[in-house]
Amino acid sequence: MTSAKLWRRFAGATAVTAVAGVASLAYGACLEARWFKIRHEQVPVLPAGRPRLRVLHIADLHMVPSNRAKIDFTRSLAELEPDLVVNIGDNLGHRDGLKPVLDALGPLLDLPGVFVPGSNDYFAPQPANPLKYFRGPSSQHGSAAHLADREVLPYRELFSEFEHRGWVNLTNAHHDLHLARHRLAVAGTDDPHLDRDRWPGFGSQARTADLTLGVTHAPYTRVLDTMAADGAQLILAGHTHGGQIALPVVGPLVTNCDLPPRQAAGLFGWPDLVPGRNAPVESATTIVNISAGIGAAPKVPVRFACRPEAVVLDLIPAVSR
Repeated sequence: MTSAKLWRRFAGATAVTAVAGVASLAYGACLEARWFKIRHEQVPVLPAGRPRLRVLHIADLHMVPSNRAKIDFTRSLAELEPDLVVNIGDNLGHRDGLKPVLDALGPLLDLPGVFVPGSNDYFAPQPANPLKYFRGPSSQHGSAAHLADREVLPYRELFSEFEHRGWVNLTNAHHDLHLARHRLAVAGTDDPHLDRDRWPGFGSQARTADLTLGVTHAPYTRVLDTMAADGAQLILAGHTHGGQIALPVVGPLVTNCDLPPRQAAGLFGWPDLVPGRNAPVESATTIVNISAGIGAAPKVPVRFACRPEAVVLDLIPAVSR
């Protein structure tokens, strides 16, 4: 084969690869990132004889002013009639994101809810090389020096509006909730990704509660271990975006925390009983649900084989609890 023919084949293969790459990028940004889904789970965690409790678990809106499809999807979630809304943080994605967030959450703010912050509620996202996530969690530290050059977002106004509408702020705090014929001991942390988490415990009423619920933005193992050791029956988290980009058969590639990719999203028992395998929910004393989130990183607004989601958790009695 002549060198000219070899060159033509090489050029053709390169062109096909480039076209496939552009097509995949367009699909991930224009279609899948807006292909929202609702994941339904039944969680056997309540005492025997207690009625079902429906929890809506939302995370990682990463709202920017142009997210009309995301706003409409989020508003529609009120039609699911949850007894409790749990907002895991990273609502904002832009300095002008406050109004769109409040528009999106408007109907849900009429319902009982709790919330914790994520780093992108405090600070605007920065441009980043997506490949860096393969080296481990992105570098985020809560020190004043590290955060001095970060653009501060309107988190005070956001949290104030949440509280004004009746949602409970669980930033390194605990609270006793009475709703839908249930008593819940709930507690949460500030964002572990910023090293701001300070576990408050569940409080004195935890022993008689129908459920102990732990809430955090980033599911670092130290936080999950601490909550589980303190008696958390259910832990809700986000942050991972489900990996945001996954491969068929292989699944997610990264979590942006110290969990393995197999735990980038979904429902599983904690801790692992067998190394490398998720513990079954049915026999676990602590159950974890990680949401893949409704949004995507604003600087890398692409999803692939990892649809954005909200999660409906129908809590039901355990066989023996």
